[in-house]
Amino acid sequence: MVVMSPRAVDWSLAFVVWALFATGVLSLYVARESEAWIFVAHGVLGFALVALLFWKLRRVWSRLLEPDGWTWFAIASLVAVLAALGSGFIWSAGGELVVWGYNLMGWHMVVGTALVLAVLFHAIVRRKPLRRRDVSGRREFLVGGGVAVGAFALWQLQDPLLSALGFRGADRRFTGSYERGSFQGNGAFPPTSWVADRPRAIDSPSYRLRVDGLVERTLSVPAADLRAGDEVEALLDCTSGWYTRQRWRGIRVERLLARAGAREKAGYVVVHSHTGYRWSFPVSEAPKLVLATHVEGEVLDHGHGAPVRLVAPGRRGFQWVKWVVRVELRENDDLAAPASTVWSSATSAGRGET
Repeated sequence: MVVMSPRAVDWSLAFVVWALFATGVLSLYVARESEAWIFVAHGVLGFALVALLFWKLRRVWSRLLEPDGWTWFAIASLVAVLAALGSGFIWSAGGELVVWGYNLMGWHMVVGTALVLAVLFHAIVRRKPLRRRDVSGRREFLVGGGVAVGAFALWQLQDPLLSALGFRGADRRFTGSYERGSFQGNGAFPPTSWVADRPRAIDSPSYRLRVDGLVERTLSVPAADLRAGDEVEALLDCTSGWYTRQRWRGIRVERLLARAGAREKAGYVVVHSHTGYRWSFPVSEAPKLVLATHVEGEVLDHGHGAPVRLVAPGRRGFQWVKWVVRVELRENDDLAAPASTVWSSATSAGRGET
């Protein structure tokens, strides 16, 4: 059987794991069909990992039966690989399992991150540099190409096979998400938050939306003035593995910016949540952004961001900021916004204390 050299297999495994992590992180930001290639790459890399893991295990299997210190580390890494692959493939097939509050998609992310750290540690401590003969031979080229072609072929066969077997995975969106309660309003889709914000309900009569930053006039807008009747049908695709189509109604962000008078050097709109969580968008996207007070004709409930949440078509769900209290214009992108998805849950407002 023609295989790559041991070092080529080891480094190929490391590269594939890191590439899987990179495409996995990028996939969190992808909601448009034009960017689906990132998910294609992630899926193909998963099948390539299976082939490389098979070759690796053929070589080291006997050592796993007589474990020493490093072998226990290898066994733990193997368990992580199998858990990451298994959770990904089962989720893609339509499997449902919730453990400690996380579904298979959540565990896929958790285990995948742990695996990347383990492979990085192993590469630093135990690496054996690649030699010229490990990568320049005709055999390595043919085997590497064969793995790539075979992995892509298996990925292409995945959906037809699931469809033939009647698995619901054949009906998932290209992001891997499954439809939940489209056009049915508040109670039909999950009120999830990023990461664990649990704020108290905001008192609508005292609520004011602040519009400030690079504007001519700072605004303080009551909730009633946000019910302007602007409506958009938009798809919300959550990174926890579900999507929903709803009709949202409220006020377009560009309408507010026109009232406030955006200054010429304003380049980004930053939408702030009551919890401290926020996200940044180019001003060019403002015409598409809606601050929604209603979904499918119903007043938004607290879990879905009442009194006002952002609707951002073409963006993933965690960028649809909930419990919006401020719209800010800035000259530059808010590079710290992604970090706010983590620390907002530690704030007193995020914990529901204020």
